[in-house]
Amino acid sequence: MHSSSPVSDWVLRWQHLLPARARVLDLACGSGRHVRYLAQQGHVVTAVDRDAQALAGLSDCATCVVADLEEGPWPLPGQGFDLVLVTNYLWRPLWPQILDSVVPGGWLLHETFAQGNAAYGRPARAQFLLAPGELLQVCAGWHIVAFEHGLLPQPMRVVQRVLARRPGGEVPPAPLLPLS
Repeated sequence: MHSSSPVSDWVLRWQHLLPARARVLDLACGSGRHVRYLAQQGHVVTAVDRDAQALAGLSDCATCVVADLEEGPWPLPGQGFDLVLVTNYLWRPLWPQILDSVVPGGWLLHETFAQGNAAYGRPARAQFLLAPGELLQVCAGWHIVAFEHGLLPQPMRVVQRVLARRPGGEVPPAPLLPLS
């Protein structure tokens, strides 16, 4: 099974900051659009989702973990990753585990729907929409490399996204801004 959705431009914009063979965790990865892309870049990817059928199509390029992130225990206790990636998913009770899974000097790349999205489609319920600046609050004390909140086209949606670096570790060798 291959995803027909394109890789997020947020992932494309910042993936150059990862070290070679970075350990990547993609939470609620769905059909794996980012799993496949990051594995093709040479990274070691762990894919987590509750849909075993979707994960079965990723077993050739990632370590797959079937887990219900909302009802079950945290599936990766004590494991650390250079990048924790979360796109189009929000379950606030997981914030402590998500942040703890990023190694010192590692990255959190999070992109999901925000308040105002109801005008364009789903999700529309407040519990699944980020409040203004919520990702900045979640990452308080981390180095915020990039943050955006606003309307994106095709399909129209309101999102909030952050790239944050956990304190510690070495300074990344790559420039923080992509080269043109």
